[in-house]
Amino acid sequence: MVERPARVGATVREGDVVARLDPENELNELRSAQAALTAAQGALRQTDNQYHRQRHLVERGITTRGDFEAAEQARTAAQAQVDGAQARVRTAEDIVGFTTLKVDAPGVVTAVGAEPGEVVTAGRMIVQFARRDGRDAVFGIPDDLARAATPDVEVVVSLASDPNVKAHGRVREIAPQADPVTRTFAVRVGLIDPPPSFRLGTAVLGALQGRAQTALTIPSTALVWRGQDRGVWVVDPNSAKVIWRILDVTSADPAIASIAKGLAVGEIVVTAGANLLHEGQSVKLPGMESQ
Repeated sequence: MVERPARVGATVREGDVVARLDPENELNELRSAQAALTAAQGALRQTDNQYHRQRHLVERGITTRGDFEAAEQARTAAQAQVDGAQARVRTAEDIVGFTTLKVDAPGVVTAVGAEPGEVVTAGRMIVQFARRDGRDAVFGIPDDLARAATPDVEVVVSLASDPNVKAHGRVREIAPQADPVTRTFAVRVGLIDPPPSFRLGTAVLGALQGRAQTALTIPSTALVWRGQDRGVWVVDPNSAKVIWRILDVTSADPAIASIAKGLAVGEIVVTAGANLLHEGQSVKLPGMESQ
């Protein structure tokens, strides 16, 4: 990297250059691709002229049909060479463009990840900035809360210095992997019309809406889709028959589903072969074989 004009705290506008790589190698590739395109276009003009001469001659019966078809084939091949050369030029132009890093929205630079003179690899964070048109609250939460913090869950965010100052938001991003040091998952909550006191870097607290109620958990294999509804087959212990029950599912992963409404503690649900059942079907509960 040869230049990084952006500094932490600097205000940037859309299109501002925040970093540049040394583009010499990429420019050489572009020049080579442009030269190859020029050569291909010259060959195309030559074969095109030959094609038109052969067409006039074959119309007058002076040349053979085979010579005309050979000229036609040569022109087609030359056109293909031009198309390929043009594609290589476009690719080279894109790569040259990638050597200049520009911001795509106005905001404030919050962090930098490399200094001028460093050799940076693809995917390296160079400049991090906060967009002006949106504000996030970022939390590190344990695994059990990460299960409940599904996208679009409403969160109440308050200032750590003054809990009476609050803002509402929704979970918009959950890190796929836990932090290797803290073993917590990073969650970003998009704030909705936060008050002016919610400035960048302010310490905040967050609470998931509805966390006062403890959700039941069941194996995800018990869930069954019926149209737009998700539910389970509940077994009546007296008749050993199944009853369809629609549930309010707050979150679900391949192993466990959290249920807010629809089930009571102690009820029996079918976890294997649930998709094959129908209303009122008899099933065998564990231990019934010995009765």
